[in-house]
Amino acid sequence: MEKHTLPNSTGILVLGILSIITCCCYGVVGLVLGIVALVMAKKATNLYKEAPENYTGYSNVKAGKVLAIIGLVLNVLMLLYMIFILIFIGMEGFQDPAVFEQLFR
Repeated sequence: MEKHTLPNSTGILVLGILSIITCCCYGVVGLVLGIVALVMAKKATNLYKEAPENYTGYSNVKAGKVLAIIGLVLNVLMLLYMIFILIFIGMEGFQDPAVFEQLFR
């Protein structure tokens, strides 16, 4: 029987990588990408576990899942950092780096 590549295996890997790269976008974009990658990885893993002899590309799914988890952690930390700055410094800290520097001297 011919082996097929798992659906979205490359997409899961790409979304996992993008979730890490976009953690600097205030933690929101990467958070969404990481969650989407995890949902897609869950579906692909279930499909692979039903008939592992029929599919290839499971290594991409595993790597994408790990990268998505790392991306989620980084994005949550970045989001918490942004909330911290917003609460304790206010919008001035976001808009003017001199205010940020002055408060932390």
